[in-house]
Amino acid sequence: MENFKTKLTRTKAFIFDIDGVLTDGSVILLPDGEQLRAMNIKDGFAIQLAVKRGYKIAVISGGKYEMTRKRLNGLGVYDIYLGVDDKVDAFNEFILTYNIQPDEVLYMGDDVPDYEVMKRVGVPTCPNDAVHEIKGISIYVSDKKGGKGCVRDIIEQVMRVQGKWTLAGI
Repeated sequence: MENFKTKLTRTKAFIFDIDGVLTDGSVILLPDGEQLRAMNIKDGFAIQLAVKRGYKIAVISGGKYEMTRKRLNGLGVYDIYLGVDDKVDAFNEFILTYNIQPDEVLYMGDDVPDYEVMKRVGVPTCPNDAVHEIKGISIYVSDKKGGKGCVRDIIEQVMRVQGKWTLAGI
């Protein structure tokens, strides 16, 4: 059986869920019906650095929060699938667009809607507070919770293994 770090050497692309991964899953409901979410600034740093280093990054979410798109665009992420009912369809579109093999993809999800995609990727991962079913198929469970640095954790590990986590050019 291949070890976890060896699998990271093949990673060319990251896909993240939003609620429960890039955020802690909490929402603040405003009187006008808007919902606010918080994202971790360290996750943002790692995402923009990964983009600069040539990794493809996508976000697939059932949510429809346009402010999320603005934040991610500001980090250099443009493959953003919002309001998705079938995450496998979005996953297939992403890998076909960039000619990426499923085993070259690292996916981080936290809940049942992520399950089918996670079974198809080379490196299924999750935050520490993911549901049992997702932890059961993940080859790595971050020691960080969703929205609390789990994205930085896994991006940094991949980039360190591949020699791309350097201070040069930051």
